[in-house]
Amino acid sequence: MQTASMPLTEELKKFFGFNSFKGEQEQVIKSVLEGDDTFVIMPTGGGESMCYQLPALISEGTAIIVSPLIALMKNQVDAVRGFSSGNHIAHFMNSSLNKTELGIVKEDLIAGRTKLLYVAPETLTKQTNIDFFKSIKISFFAIDEAHCISEWGHDFRPEYRRLREIIEAIKRVPIIALTATATPKVQQDIQKNLGMSKANVFKASFNRPNLYYEVNPKKDANTQIVKAINQHKGKSGIVYCLSRKKVEEVAETLQVNGIKALPYHAGLDANTRAKHQDMFLMEESDVIVATIAFGMGIDKPDVRFVIHHDIPKSLEGYYQETGRAGRDGGEGRCIAFYSYKDIEKLEKFLQGKPVAEQEIGRQLIFETVSYAETAVCRRKQLLHYFGERYEDENCGSCDNCINPREEFDAKNEMVVLLKTVLKLKENFKANYISNFLAGIVTSEIKSLRHDEHKSFGIGKNVEEIKWNSIIRQCIINDFIIKEIDNYGVLKISAKGKAFIESPVKTIMIEPKKYDANAGAAVISNTRGGGAADEELFSILKELRKEVANDEDLPPYVIFSEVSLEDMATQYPITMEELCNITGVGQGKAEKFGESFLATIQEYVEENDIERPEDMVVKSVVNKSGLKVYIIQSIDRKQSLEDIADAKGKTVDDILEEIEHIVTSGTRVNLDYILNDLLDEEYQEEIIDYFRETEEDSIEDAVEEFDETYSEEELRMMRIKFLSIMGN
Repeated sequence: MQTASMPLTEELKKFFGFNSFKGEQEQVIKSVLEGDDTFVIMPTGGGESMCYQLPALISEGTAIIVSPLIALMKNQVDAVRGFSSGNHIAHFMNSSLNKTELGIVKEDLIAGRTKLLYVAPETLTKQTNIDFFKSIKISFFAIDEAHCISEWGHDFRPEYRRLREIIEAIKRVPIIALTATATPKVQQDIQKNLGMSKANVFKASFNRPNLYYEVNPKKDANTQIVKAINQHKGKSGIVYCLSRKKVEEVAETLQVNGIKALPYHAGLDANTRAKHQDMFLMEESDVIVATIAFGMGIDKPDVRFVIHHDIPKSLEGYYQETGRAGRDGGEGRCIAFYSYKDIEKLEKFLQGKPVAEQEIGRQLIFETVSYAETAVCRRKQLLHYFGERYEDENCGSCDNCINPREEFDAKNEMVVLLKTVLKLKENFKANYISNFLAGIVTSEIKSLRHDEHKSFGIGKNVEEIKWNSIIRQCIINDFIIKEIDNYGVLKISAKGKAFIESPVKTIMIEPKKYDANAGAAVISNTRGGGAADEELFSILKELRKEVANDEDLPPYVIFSEVSLEDMATQYPITMEELCNITGVGQGKAEKFGESFLATIQEYVEENDIERPEDMVVKSVVNKSGLKVYIIQSIDRKQSLEDIADAKGKTVDDILEEIEHIVTSGTRVNLDYILNDLLDEEYQEEIIDYFRETEEDSIEDAVEEFDETYSEEELRMMRIKFLSIMGN
């Protein structure tokens, strides 16, 4: 390969203005210039793009860079053009170009003016393009995001598997493959597939000392995210979500809370994506909310935080996405919110795929769960996953090192768990088993009469949340098999059966609990969980009783205890904040809220309570499809049976949803049903009962009327009463 004779450091200074190379950049560039196949594993932010940009600029011909992301191509081309006097120095060729733009690109290539051409892998597969590339001088091929080649990589792209045959069809020139994330298995797969087993391999350390790692249990994630971002006001950040719908929802929530945020996902048109990307790069927007699956391709050095609303499907994906933080060596906080429901969604996506693909997917997911639930240093676990040892016991820059988690010997609990799964004929999911062990009577357990089983509640000395954690850790450590085809059902493995026969000490970690003072919510296993401020809660209960007496209504009609608990936790002092309290809608807040707000404000001032500015997070209006459908159907005077049938629900399910709607402050009119069922005097009798009773219990109402009215009739009358009196 012909190159300029100037020393590399001078070429670096000439083209990019830098005085020295980072890490192994110089050795990598020399390998490429000498015509050797080169494989580079370099973490995000390590300067991997320089490894092909500089040799491309000083080599004869055009370097073809294969990139999977259109957004990344534009970003990279703009960056290279920024170091040159003419746009012809770098181009991209993909589906976003029109015929005229494509003609300009080809003219510059034929004339030899272009040194770097970024192409999508799909572009290379077209025969017309293959024929065209044969007619120009190519210096080398660079395969960016090379992990896309491997089925074990976090972003497998089938078209990447064809790159070797296409490159050889054009001309077998040197290849440089680059990736920011590659386990030994992925590295082997890439080299084998590209036919570069004898390549010079350069592997930089995966340790990013400036990044802080934290995983929190997901509990009202939107609120948690708003609070986290408000700790970094005015700084750039990225929020990753699992679905496009969630991207839109989170972006909207951030916007209503005064955060300059924009959505970014594959469902948006190309112009909108480009506009949002540019606004983020130009700092007209502080936060980009994006899907994990689509990726970003934004090369911004001063991203100060990366938040995962949902845990990704692999540690490679997680590492690469967190790697977008602090690329300039400055602060980079990586916060993930973890719920096992997210893992179940990822597992469900595997259904219907080939068995081998399911097996790979399962293993990648289990690695992610292991990371989320680990008690050891997160940095140590991440680096170990990529085949690198981290010697320090405490990195001082992850949540587990700053707040070590407790461990316990789970031998006895495991024996109880494994035997219980066998006693229940290996027919149930994790949540069912954990509730069964903890002695919690759910509707499913009751319907199967398992609350009468002799082993029901055998583990009631252990919380349900802890049983769930033990089950997950048993799955990770191969004592239990979680079937995907028979979604979520637990089976005992051979290893688990051997453990029952010969139990041994097995260290597990306690479920993670957080101190409210540290900024995260305390996890409680009981409904309601108790208010943060018991004194205020008592004051509010007394006030509720006074208001109820004045209004001649039962206290529960004013505000539920759950609402009072939330008030005693959040300290709302404005009508807007009150509307964000659980079970309080606009109507209820305006009808009963003033005295409660005045009382809370007085209490806050007298006790010198510091209310963080972001304590009460505004939420986007609940747009639950089912709730909207129910309200619209009632407006159209449809029967409950028809509503239930249309949604595949029972009438009981629909009544429960209506009760939630009414409790939250929305008025519902069921008179078109009730007037056909009950004469006016009967309705008045039931309304009088609900007005006079102190107990908000349908069971008590059924007993009071000695089954004169059905439970369904009484529930509908209670809905009418709450709509009239409470909303």
